[in-house]
Amino acid sequence: MFGDTDVICRDGKHKLSMRVPVDQDGLCALGQEFRALGQSYGMEYFLVSTFPKADNPEFGANLVFSNWPADLREACDANDNFALSRLVGHLKESIRPVFSTECLFAGGPSEAQDGALARTFCDRGFKGSLAFSMHDSALNHFIFVFSGSRTEMAQDEIATLYFGCMELLDTCFGRFRTQEGPREKLSARELECLRWSAAGKSSDEIAIILNISSHTVVSYLKSAMRKLDSVNRMQAVARACRFRLL
Repeated sequence: MFGDTDVICRDGKHKLSMRVPVDQDGLCALGQEFRALGQSYGMEYFLVSTFPKADNPEFGANLVFSNWPADLREACDANDNFALSRLVGHLKESIRPVFSTECLFAGGPSEAQDGALARTFCDRGFKGSLAFSMHDSALNHFIFVFSGSRTEMAQDEIATLYFGCMELLDTCFGRFRTQEGPREKLSARELECLRWSAAGKSSDEIAIILNISSHTVVSYLKSAMRKLDSVNRMQAVARACRFRLL
């Protein structure tokens, strides 16, 4: 049975965003290809995510495709340690694929929470995982993880699976929905306030510089934070810099 997904894919030829049909795992055609690739090597589960950044560390915010059971996704969201996980730690230290029988998705300051999450994955059949990161031709950074009951993989299998992901990523380049900018365009005044905030100026100081009231400055900054999906000025400035708005 197919239904509509909230995840938007792009038409690689026309660069148009569109809603696409999904299967029972919630996967569109591209996601199904990654699942099939992993299963051809005996890896039942897969994950494709963007590489977490300092201002966007959450699991759910970086998820692109996965056929993980819903309870595992919810556990990772609740644990809120994706950027601190062993997975991300390994991939920050090396560009080589890593195969591990420990739970790569756990990690963080709480040992009890860490152990509980690891047991949850183990109970679901995650005995071993192959993980690596890769950039597309626009330098978007992605993480790929294939997991299942296997506890080891030969180097030639790892190499061919890695190359298979490279081919899929290259073939569907431009069809992943990646965050390339704010949800709404920021006004000139909002950007001015963010620039001066980045320079360390307070609302009162910005008001004097721009010859407007401090109340108006706060209003502009709140609007900018909403458009940048940020919880404070510091995060809004960081995201504006990442989107090259400042």
